[in-house]
Amino acid sequence: MDLTDLPGSSRPDGHGRRQRRRVRRRRTLVVVLVALALLGGGTWAAWGTLGPLVASVTASDDYEGAGTGQVDVRVAAGDTGTRIGATLAAAGVVKSQSAFVKAATAQPDTAGIQPGTYRLKKEMSGAAAVALLLDPAARITTKLTIPEGLRATQVLDRIAEQTPITRADLDAALQDPAALGLPPAANGAVEGYLFPATWDVNPDETAVQLLSSMVARTNQALAELGVPADAVHDVVVKASIAQKEARTPEDMAKVVTVLDNRLAADRPLQLDSTVSYAVNGSTVTTTEAERATDSPYNTYRNPGLPVGPISNPGEDALRAAINPEPGPWLYFVTVNLATGETRFATTDAEHAANVQLFRQYLRENPQG
Repeated sequence: MDLTDLPGSSRPDGHGRRQRRRVRRRRTLVVVLVALALLGGGTWAAWGTLGPLVASVTASDDYEGAGTGQVDVRVAAGDTGTRIGATLAAAGVVKSQSAFVKAATAQPDTAGIQPGTYRLKKEMSGAAAVALLLDPAARITTKLTIPEGLRATQVLDRIAEQTPITRADLDAALQDPAALGLPPAANGAVEGYLFPATWDVNPDETAVQLLSSMVARTNQALAELGVPADAVHDVVVKASIAQKEARTPEDMAKVVTVLDNRLAADRPLQLDSTVSYAVNGSTVTTTEAERATDSPYNTYRNPGLPVGPISNPGEDALRAAINPEPGPWLYFVTVNLATGETRFATTDAEHAANVQLFRQYLRENPQG
């Protein structure tokens, strides 16, 4: 239907022109909203109104061909099409911002452009630049995956092994806790605050920047869960224990209940996971000598929670720490390390029976 056929379009010329302008603005808004809906998964979520830029492009605004040489360009999260075009033009990749925007609007896969650092060429056509930004091989950002439950030392080792950031740089960054954005509850230590996730690490990223991002993500999770500042320490400690001791969110919530019940009953926690942390062990069981270790993390010898976190928990564990599953349990033991099956008990006799199941599992599946 001709949009000028809408009611009111036959009124006197002045009003009719205003009405048509309003219709055109609504139509433009619809197009932009559709573009946002289609492109929201990539860096183009804030695409903006690009019509004037595209319409003004001439042949003299664009280079020809695939370009030469090499230049690294960073696309930041949330960059619009115009912002990326300006970045590329400033780096000498494309001749003009508008040339890139025109090529990008003509490419339906543009939403696939992700934040990161790209190895491009000088003096590329807008179309060639778009094509290279969509080529996974051009993205030189490192994907770093940090699983839940690693200790800080393990996180740092993984960063040093998989990214350009050296362990010496990481150790130096740890010497300035304030620069990392650690909350007061951390007491200057990163343990428990290096959020497990998949991180994009750019070639020029520093140790401080990466560690700060991890700490900021933990702070964000705590804020979103509504954890008050004076509860952060205990929440992160409990979450770090639940992360090490349980496999599922449901079991994590029960583990936290066991911790709370034992603390309320003034009983030592007696956790092998905290002893293992104290002695830098790697098994789920500990020896009698290890359980006699003089350490503030030894919950066989010391009452209450350990002095700090024993791992870096994810969001499920943090949520379990503030929303434990109500129940009477005083004990738990994982009876099958392969499946993560964990048994919870209220009495000594129930727990003893569960421990026998675990010992049977160990006999049948010796730890390597």
